[in-house]
Amino acid sequence: MALKLYAGYPGNKNVNKALIVAEYSGVKISVVEKFEMGVTNKTPEFLKMNPIGKIITKLCDSCSRHQFWRHRRVLSLKAMPLLDMVKLHMHLRIFFFFFSFGNSSNSQFVDVVAKLKAGNPLFGSSAIEHGQIEQWIDFSSLEINANLMSYFKARMGRTPYFPAVEEATMAALKRGFDALNTHLASNTYLVGHSVTLADIVMTCNLYMGFVRILPKSFTSEFPYVERYFWTIVNQPNIKKIFGDVKQTDSAPSIEFAKKPGQQKEKAKPEEASKEAKKEESVIGVEEEAPKPKAKNPLDLLPPSKMILDDWKRLYSNTKSNFREVAIKGFWDMYDPEGYSLWFCDYKYNDENTVSFVTLNKVGGFLQRMDLARKYAFGKMLIIGGQPPFKVKGLWLFRGQEIPQFIVDECYDMELYEWAKVDITDEAQKERASQMIEDFEPFDGEPLLDAKCFK
Repeated sequence: MALKLYAGYPGNKNVNKALIVAEYSGVKISVVEKFEMGVTNKTPEFLKMNPIGKIITKLCDSCSRHQFWRHRRVLSLKAMPLLDMVKLHMHLRIFFFFFSFGNSSNSQFVDVVAKLKAGNPLFGSSAIEHGQIEQWIDFSSLEINANLMSYFKARMGRTPYFPAVEEATMAALKRGFDALNTHLASNTYLVGHSVTLADIVMTCNLYMGFVRILPKSFTSEFPYVERYFWTIVNQPNIKKIFGDVKQTDSAPSIEFAKKPGQQKEKAKPEEASKEAKKEESVIGVEEEAPKPKAKNPLDLLPPSKMILDDWKRLYSNTKSNFREVAIKGFWDMYDPEGYSLWFCDYKYNDENTVSFVTLNKVGGFLQRMDLARKYAFGKMLIIGGQPPFKVKGLWLFRGQEIPQFIVDECYDMELYEWAKVDITDEAQKERASQMIEDFEPFDGEPLLDAKCFK
């Protein structure tokens, strides 16, 4: 079976996904040459195939868009048994696929290509693995690709450049990489023991990051992600599409970024005179000066000898002898006057009967704690070999109490019982150390997972 693909530009990551899946599935795809998005897709010939001018894939040159629509009219007007209708609909889907390659539709496209091979191992070996593959594809799109594209577009001047937005984007990207790194510490592939659709989608999204955005200085914090990426891109079916891959030496420059309020090109004389008149009409009208942003009360506290970023960096970079290096370093840095430690226990553990729902619940809590990233560090443990799972945590906060703005803004806080850690009690201090290092067994039970907020 051969498919023809009208693609936007060479190297399009979504096209690469389709081509790689085709290599694994034994499907032939030919990419139409000299296709220019915004030009070719507006020609009468293309619009005859796809009236809305979006990217199109079809089985063979003998099929036409007109035929597809004619069949669709028959479906809507001619009464027929439901089973026959389903059969005809599926028949037509095999012959024609119309996709626009948005964030959701590109995964649908590669999904369709993969399904052209019956029993394709790219979908995993069981229904559970199939569900896990779908989860990782969503994660790749929302946590990795979305943040990479936001960063890249601003740096290249395609969207306005705001330093604060870029900082938040990179923080979100690091959270995504950290979660991925944790999973890959004990897994070669995202799901199972061979390449799946999840690995193909993830690697194509990471490819842009490694090749155009993220230098070694960034990715070295995530060694298991690095190992994973270089393992996957050197698989024969993937290397056939990517060729030799070289990581970028530096992040894109911001010199071409579009700054907010940046002046437009010089106006024509007529436009300039109109603008001058507009300015004259508002002479004498004073704009109210913007009010200074209120400082966070935590910024007004006396300086602390503990530098939170130094601790987070030590935690992230310690790969061996964790107890001797990171835990000892934490207690050496810890300032009981400037910071406080808190245990938290989820109030409704009896509801934690499904593992992935429990993990998502904790993940959502950490996302909503993003507003506290400058002032907090946290570890959340999901405990138990079987349901119901227990959720417990340890949090480091600036100040002697849980910051009020966190309590007000993050509704998850009230779902936990909070108790301040007494570091003069050696038992409590040891418990805190075990939570930081993901000690197992914890409270006599195995860990289902451990998540870090940093």
